Amino acid sequence: MKKGIIKTTVIALALTTLLFSCEDEPDVKTLKTGEELTGEITEDLTLEKDGTYYLSGGCHVLDGATLTIQEGVNIVAKDDDIVDYILIEKGGKIMATGTAKNPIIMTSELKEAGAWGGLHVCGNAPINVTGTTSLSEIGDAPYGGSNPADNSGTMRYIRIEYAGYAFSEEKEANGFTFYGVGNGTTVEYCQAYRGSDDGFEFFGGTVNVKYVISTDNSDDSFDWTEGWTGKGQFMVAYQTDAATLGYDCDCLMECDNNANNNELTPISFPTLANVTLIGNNSTTAKRGIRLRAGTYVKLYNALVTGKPQCLTTETVFTENSLVSGTSILDFVHLSNTVTSKEGIYSESLFTSNTNNAINQSLTFTGKYIGIVDGGANMSAVDPFFENAPYKGAVDPANNWTSGWAK
Repeated sequence: MKKGIIKTTVIALALTTLLFSCEDEPDVKTLKTGEELTGEITEDLTLEKDGTYYLSGGCHVLDGATLTIQEGVNIVAKDDDIVDYILIEKGGKIMATGTAKNPIIMTSELKEAGAWGGLHVCGNAPINVTGTTSLSEIGDAPYGGSNPADNSGTMRYIRIEYAGYAFSEEKEANGFTFYGVGNGTTVEYCQAYRGSDDGFEFFGGTVNVKYVISTDNSDDSFDWTEGWTGKGQFMVAYQTDAATLGYDCDCLMECDNNANNNELTPISFPTLANVTLIGNNSTTAKRGIRLRAGTYVKLYNALVTGKPQCLTTETVFTENSLVSGTSILDFVHLSNTVTSKEGIYSESLFTSNTNNAINQSLTFTGKYIGIVDGGANMSAVDPFFENAPYKGAVDPANNWTSGWAK
């Protein structure tokens, strides 16, 4: 074959390859710093590293679209008369990956609890409401389905500040809200800071969380319902006193299955380990961990203090699960004792497991840093968990909150 023919063929192949590459490459839109985030996102959108973006109204990421948020991005909700929030709908994704030195911050111009609506993620994992699907409290987006491994994206090193906008008496936004989110989703190193409702709320689903902090949120620090069956490790709740905050805070954990029917399946049944829960000694919001409405739980390696009632149990279905051993409380230390509404569970049953203890003097540095020796090695049971055989969430030798948490 002649050299000229070879050269022509190579050029033709190169042009063909370039043509197909261009056709196959997805159309990704990029917002520049200072631009506004609002409305429906129907195609992939990227917020560039270290940029500042202004949130105006509801921002919905629709089915098939991905919102990518690079490290160091600040999203600032405007101080205006429009309700600002971000909602990832079923089939949409958020890929938000900050770093410890350069976290993603979602905040507001108005530095007050309840200034904006927070982050809401809807997935296709199972929930226990009638009909298998429901609508999100914020944005009326459908959630729930049959795929426990559903993937709504990645959220790492994110701090959400001043969320919790009250849409109505029945609908208040949280910091992070997970609606039927699946365990293909990654949630790590996230903080909900000074919101006017819950810090983290789970409406069913199977999503797992690790290295999460709920700080000074006026309602519950962590809240679950509708059949959440995920896992969590290294979880912190901290509540400053009401005189300093200007508002009180409710439960450290409010834990439900389904209020209308306590026995609906899938039953809420998370497995949690290495938990530190510190209340503000409120005499009006007295409960620390509140197990009720039929929920089950497996809780290991936990420290609970700062509430007149560190652990309360309610409803026959929930208390029976503790008596039967379906629910497990192991290596749990309380600064006071157990309160049982139904009288089925009791302090004596709690302490019959000698790994548990009541009336403990628990001390911390830096508000929540500190552990108590002795605990379950959960990594031997499930690879999701790390080997941390001690009680508490933040080991002074490995302060994972440093540099990014507020």
